[in-house]
Amino acid sequence: MALVGWTAPAFAQPVKPRVPAVRVAPPPASDPPAVRVKLFQAARLTNQFKDSEALAVYQEVLSTVPNHYMALWQAAVLSVRIGGRYSDETRKAAYFDAARQYADRALLLRPEGGESNYAVAVALFSQATLYSAGARLQAFRDLRSHVYLATEKRPDMPEAWQLLGRWQYRVAHYNLLERIYSKLVLGDVPDGGDSREAMDDLEKAHRLAPNNLQFCYDLARMCRYQGRRRRAIEVLREAEKIPPITSDDLVLSRLCRKMLPPLLRAAERHQKRQASQPAPAPESANILHQPTETTSGKQK
Repeated sequence: MALVGWTAPAFAQPVKPRVPAVRVAPPPASDPPAVRVKLFQAARLTNQFKDSEALAVYQEVLSTVPNHYMALWQAAVLSVRIGGRYSDETRKAAYFDAARQYADRALLLRPEGGESNYAVAVALFSQATLYSAGARLQAFRDLRSHVYLATEKRPDMPEAWQLLGRWQYRVAHYNLLERIYSKLVLGDVPDGGDSREAMDDLEKAHRLAPNNLQFCYDLARMCRYQGRRRRAIEVLREAEKIPPITSDDLVLSRLCRKMLPPLLRAAERHQKRQASQPAPAPESANILHQPTETTSGKQK
């Protein structure tokens, strides 16, 4: 069901969103040696940004061990990353659907797992970009519990904090039609939409991974939208020092550089306005012009 006049905020649809590789623990010692070798191989390929090759290795693991938790949730995250690079919606949807299937299987194995809940949340968030407005709002409602559980169980995972912040900001900026639809059809607007909390969560992601350009870009944009120009400039200055590694990083680096000059010009205009304003008269000078009273109450 499409909502007439529905438009998503600019923050909700970044250019070619990049899902960073999630740091993983070593393979379980209980795994057979051949499986452990493949898991280390997949992790190495992921660290080298060879996502398609890494996904193929995880798929090999799953062909022999269908219920391997690490392989399932990592395959989900990689599928989202790969799918996000396609402009063709059919291929994009195929990868996002596969990610959701991997994530759901991981969730069945560990319903309370931080990684499995993150995988489900990021798959839902990615699928939502291809849905009609009503289905998109449904997806945003459904992923709420998963992204909160992901940050609770894996507070060391910056990607989970980033996703929570983006979700909170998106829900906080539902327009009137989205709020009406959510209340009438979905029961209510999801709890947790708050711009300030969203910014705090993106700050957490940035602190955990300060060299991640996606986190810098998201945080700087949110600070700009919230009028925190000084903080946005600080984050963009930090982004200037991060060397881009992948083609996605190169795009993000250019976007950060493009965002910075208008903010600097606005800051300069603000400083000039402040400098041109007359300084308030000192309190001691004002006292000289106040009438004084004698002990009898008459003015001198």
